[in-house]
Amino acid sequence: MQAHELFRHLRMPELGDVRQYVRTLPTNTLMGFGAFAALTTYWYATRPKALKPPCDLAMQSVEVEGGEHARRSSLLSSNEPLVYYYDDVRTIYDIFQRGVQVSNNGPCLGVRKPNQPYEWISYKEASDRAEYVGSALLHRGFKPSHVQYIGIFSQNRPEWVIIEQGCYAYSMVVVPLYDTLGTEAITYIVNKADLSLVFCDKPDKAKLLLTSVEKGEAPILNTIVIMDSFGMDLVERGKKCGVEVFSMREIEELGRAHRQKPIPPKPEDLAIICFTSGTTGNPKGAMITHQNIVSNASAFLKTTEKTFLPSPDDILISFLPLAHMFERIVECVILCHGARIGFFQGDIRLLMDDLKTLQPTVFPVVPRLLNRMFDKIFGQADTTIKRWMLDFASKRKEAELKSGIVRNNSFWDKVIFRKIQASLGGRVKLMITGAAPVSASVLTFLRTALGCQFYEGYGQTECTAGCSLSLPGDWTAGHVGAPMPCSIIKLVDVQEMNYLAARGEGEVCVKGPNVFRGYLKDPEKTAEALDKDGWLHTGDIGKWLPNGTLKIIDRKKHIFKLAQGEYIAPEKIETVYLRCEALAQVFVHGESLQAFLVAIVVPDPETLRNWAKKKGFEGSYEELCKNKELKNYVLEDMVRIGKESGLKSFEQVKDIAMHNEMFSIENGLLTPTLKAKRPELRKYFQSQINELYANAKM
Repeated sequence: MQAHELFRHLRMPELGDVRQYVRTLPTNTLMGFGAFAALTTYWYATRPKALKPPCDLAMQSVEVEGGEHARRSSLLSSNEPLVYYYDDVRTIYDIFQRGVQVSNNGPCLGVRKPNQPYEWISYKEASDRAEYVGSALLHRGFKPSHVQYIGIFSQNRPEWVIIEQGCYAYSMVVVPLYDTLGTEAITYIVNKADLSLVFCDKPDKAKLLLTSVEKGEAPILNTIVIMDSFGMDLVERGKKCGVEVFSMREIEELGRAHRQKPIPPKPEDLAIICFTSGTTGNPKGAMITHQNIVSNASAFLKTTEKTFLPSPDDILISFLPLAHMFERIVECVILCHGARIGFFQGDIRLLMDDLKTLQPTVFPVVPRLLNRMFDKIFGQADTTIKRWMLDFASKRKEAELKSGIVRNNSFWDKVIFRKIQASLGGRVKLMITGAAPVSASVLTFLRTALGCQFYEGYGQTECTAGCSLSLPGDWTAGHVGAPMPCSIIKLVDVQEMNYLAARGEGEVCVKGPNVFRGYLKDPEKTAEALDKDGWLHTGDIGKWLPNGTLKIIDRKKHIFKLAQGEYIAPEKIETVYLRCEALAQVFVHGESLQAFLVAIVVPDPETLRNWAKKKGFEGSYEELCKNKELKNYVLEDMVRIGKESGLKSFEQVKDIAMHNEMFSIENGLLTPTLKAKRPELRKYFQSQINELYANAKM
């Protein structure tokens, strides 16, 4: 069949869908490739002309005069950071009230049971229930005139938002708790934040808290409210240790009977104490104000306003933890515009089913999920031809992305990518990723395959969530965007690591209305994070790229994240592993694109032979270092000692390589003070590191 005949048939209205035509193509391989080439020619002939990107890519950040080479967003007309997008929205209470108004009492919060559609409560019902909760707290003695902390120990669900908004309506402060902190850390937070009342989603979490009270570890806790149903045994158990246990229904009924007029907060008031899971010691409670949150949400709106502004027709899928600020900011953007939030069923394994049922338009994700999506897509392409076609189609759409074109109605979408888009519900308009870096190749492929605006951001709890973000039209990967309109960013010299601001490299420092107030009851840690001029020192090493975007290239204190987002302090882990009798030196390595740690170990020449002999191995030092069976015994001993020393599972190395030469000043792997030169160690052992990761995935 000639190319012009293909074009004529493709334009026939009764044929319509290109996929339908593709199914009629000849099965002969040669003819199939000929048809594919013809269709490719057709795509080139009919593709849209390059669109001018909404943002000027030549200048994505502007140097701030007198700001020590600090930079701001090119979206700003002055050096003053953006604080508010809407003049009448200055607190999270204002955000929700605006949503109530613009939604026209439309659906607000939705949940579903297995194999059932979503059921929704309206904005008016959510607002009323929030006031019931807040009024009940007032009736039980909480006073808005004082800083009052209320704990929420729950997965994402409508009650989370209702309780949160109930606190804000009466100027109270939310303190989230979450499972991954561990029991000790949860007890620490209850005491640190003076939590006398905690809302729990399930009875098991209430039991955990009651155990702490019974042991005398959380004497301040006296009230627990449980969202799910529970038995009277919990009530009786609570009475014995001085804790009242209520159902969520009882609290709402109490508030309904004693409803009071809201007492809204001021922008400078605290909204949330967000405890971060530290790498060593106890978690730190970041004090986040209403202005912090509103400015961060406003900056996101300002960045995306020309390409995406939410409406009541939009739907967000909520599954990332509400205890973290990333999800909170996205939900604020949604609620401010009267859009809907649909919650996942609580089981991440059912997320794809939730997506298909909910059909969200906004989908925030983390790199770990993106990597799974990428692996699944290419895993299903189980032949050489399928993988080639995926790659070919992706490259064609990537060419469009470079011209600022984002769409999901191209020929390649209809033939290749439609099933991928349908797996997310088929209506996604905007995706955003953060929390940890994502591979440039994975991000680029998914941007082409999903055909929606796909932003990557960077930040941390201490700057509320984000301080830099991709700009519309710049769909290149390998960076974290330009400064958000709420942030001024500068790079500061880190001379000991040879990163100099004069060369466009250094520690990322942030200033603006999104920067937190400090850590709760911890002036020493606050002083480490915030300098006297109000700059937040992130500890990350950044580099300015020629187009004004920021690339994160290192970590100042050698603290990094794994792919799941867990922080790792390698020196602490190395100190633990050096207790192993057979070892003299250890270099623990991890990467933000990998889910686990590996290590290079140098056995102790004086003790290795005796240690190995006990395990049944003999030979020279060099021979023993090359023995794979002995290596496994060393690894087992390291994991055993790590477990005994309290290392978490993600802090344990998964594999090791044994090296028979000591790290030293002479070979450039130690400093004159005998400290490990981590960048040099990483470069020196790069091939072994690559092999360890490759073998672990086999």
